[in-house]
Amino acid sequence: MDTKPTSPPRDVFLHLLSVATLYVSVGSFINLVFKLIENVFPDPIGYAFDFGESIRYSIASLIIVFPVLFWVSRALERDVARDPGKAELRVRKWLLYFTVFAAGALLIGDLVALVFHFLNGELTARFALKVLTILVVAGAVFGYYRWMLRRRGSAFPRQARLFVAGVSLVVLASIVCGFLVAGSPFRARLARLDGERIGHLQTIQNQVVYFWQQKDQLPDSLAELTDPISGFVAPVDPVTHEPYAY
Repeated sequence: MDTKPTSPPRDVFLHLLSVATLYVSVGSFINLVFKLIENVFPDPIGYAFDFGESIRYSIASLIIVFPVLFWVSRALERDVARDPGKAELRVRKWLLYFTVFAAGALLIGDLVALVFHFLNGELTARFALKVLTILVVAGAVFGYYRWMLRRRGSAFPRQARLFVAGVSLVVLASIVCGFLVAGSPFRARLARLDGERIGHLQTIQNQVVYFWQQKDQLPDSLAELTDPISGFVAPVDPVTHEPYAY
């Protein structure tokens, strides 16, 4: 006869939220570390790329999602401490086993990629650091949740508390490094404004070239580029709303 406790809706919701926030946090952390590595070790044969937006998105995800993961995990631990039978909930077992499986699959895939690139002669410092990142993250997730499956007793041991504190410090350090690389929100806004100005200047350049091709002369001012048929009007500075000098 099955004597395992049933899974109330609250417990199902909390366990699903815990796993979902875990996956988002892990993905955001790995992406953030990858971008930091790529910033330190740029690809000499790759295209120049601004990592700021990707880094800021990962930071935003960690700032919001990781505290939720921390809170949900603490709530689940309190439930187990009050009622040790909740450690045997089916939903908890299934999600823990799936998380261990996913982490193990990621470890295996990472090792396969490492051996493949080594045999292919492409083992650079940049790639090695990315592989090490996945090994450490996936290994930490695999080890912690495997311990959760084999855990006995309701008390949360001191070693586990130290592990959680260490993970929190690493995540916080990655966020700080991300801010140092991506810059402040004020700097990001200035960069976006500069990007818009560059787009305006490129548009004006194209219209000047088109004007010269059509009339075999350059315009005396940007006002001459105004075309009522195509609807083109020379753009102005997005902040001062003054026309660009010509």
